[in-house]
Amino acid sequence: MKTDYSTIRGLFVENGLGLSQNQYDSLTIYSKFLVEYNEMVNLTAITEPEEIWKKHFLDSIYPLKYFEIPDNASLIDVGTGAGFPSVPMAIYRDDLHITLLDSLQKRIIFLEKLCEKTGIRSWQCIHSRAEEAGNLPDYREKYDIATARAVAALPVLCEYCMPFVKTGGIFAALKGPNENTSDAVNAITELGGKLEREVSYSICGDERKLVVIRKISHTPTKYPRRSKRILQMPL
Repeated sequence: MKTDYSTIRGLFVENGLGLSQNQYDSLTIYSKFLVEYNEMVNLTAITEPEEIWKKHFLDSIYPLKYFEIPDNASLIDVGTGAGFPSVPMAIYRDDLHITLLDSLQKRIIFLEKLCEKTGIRSWQCIHSRAEEAGNLPDYREKYDIATARAVAALPVLCEYCMPFVKTGGIFAALKGPNENTSDAVNAITELGGKLEREVSYSICGDERKLVVIRKISHTPTKYPRRSKRILQMPL
């Protein structure tokens, strides 16, 4: 598959999404910079342009079809890695105010350069572990949306992410098809949430699942716990 604007726009249209020339140009800058920087710092195993468009960009943007984001919303991406899903989301929705949280300084340096190169309007990068930042007043319950595209099991991911979400906001977890949300019912409730929707879908033949959790009450101050405790004794 080619990666010119016409072809990529066609890919997005096939998946029920539009794509402007400006969005395409910014994502193209992202793709090229990702591949270039990946030679110095290991950011992704996916380096073919076609695969980047499908498995990183479209994969990050597609879930926007399934949950509503208010205008000018604040969004924190927990364990963002190379910027997925939040940077593609912010390129697609340029009114978003995104915060990129990652525990590795090497990734933060990349993300800062990436946000400058792609011209994202409003961004912040935080070098911190999620369980530490989630206890700080500057970040705790400050965001309309938390996102994560992570391999951690949902009960673990909820404890890392939900402390960042305002009451009334949402946590949107981009997961694989085999995620069992019933395992996370206790964690969701204990952390002040309610399962709002669970959507299974396919992108270019790859199965995915989106889990949307609404924050209905404050997260108790004893959460998040230390990382070792979270992993050893999930809620």
